[in-house]
Amino acid sequence: MDARADVMRGGMTARIAGAGLGGRPLADGTDQASASLVSLACCAAVFLGLGAAIWSQLTIGWQWSLPAARATTVAMVMLSVAMLAFAVLAAAAAVPVLWCVAARRSRRLAAPVLLTAAGAAVMFVGAPHFGNGWPGTGGHVPGLVPGGVAAFYWAATLSVSAYWAHPAALTAFPAAELAWMAISPVAMGCVATGTAMTIRRAALPASVLRYEIRLGVAACATMAVFLSGCCAWLIDGGPGPRNLFHVGAIDIVAAVVMAVAFAVAQQAVRQARTM
Repeated sequence: MDARADVMRGGMTARIAGAGLGGRPLADGTDQASASLVSLACCAAVFLGLGAAIWSQLTIGWQWSLPAARATTVAMVMLSVAMLAFAVLAAAAAVPVLWCVAARRSRRLAAPVLLTAAGAAVMFVGAPHFGNGWPGTGGHVPGLVPGGVAAFYWAATLSVSAYWAHPAALTAFPAAELAWMAISPVAMGCVATGTAMTIRRAALPASVLRYEIRLGVAACATMAVFLSGCCAWLIDGGPGPRNLFHVGAIDIVAAVVMAVAFAVAQQAVRQARTM
């Protein structure tokens, strides 16, 4: 039993080290940084997928009525600022990677780049289409977020729904919407997987890796702001007028998963900085 436990422990340690999350740093500093950045990107994808679902829920409520609780107002502002920061950081992180990929023109990069592009294409075609059914349409309260942006994120995160636990209720959904709820997470998974594969295969220069690590530190700080705002709403937000800001079980589960993703992302950044 002790031998088996040692083998299992050794295997887990090796996998954690290979993912750039702990253990003995990899021999090559750039490999260490790349592995850690891949783990960070995966954690960010999980965090954003769930966080955007919570944020879009609050944007719908705000479109119809101002929240009664101060905590909900503060949370909405914090989440909106954090989402804007995430968009800026994502764009800033993508530019040098795309430049390196274009400069290398390696066949090894073709598959992950196509996978990323295919997933992004599905999201940018499907989300605006299904966003036409955004529940915030017709709301009489000026929102903090432009309606088109809020509708896009709502449609993109339709799959994050408690309705999966109630199959009978799902039968009332249009077939096309159910198909989108099944396809959209696969598309987002393609974007995350393709991005991770691109980072590992692109052999990014040390200068680019150091730049990406600095953005990773900023991303973790943004995650902390978002999670703080989310917790403020969950703890002290209240249902608000007409139950528009009600906290559901799925919101609590999402916040827990986001907290785990945030913790792992922090560890990935710490390991990356040992480069």
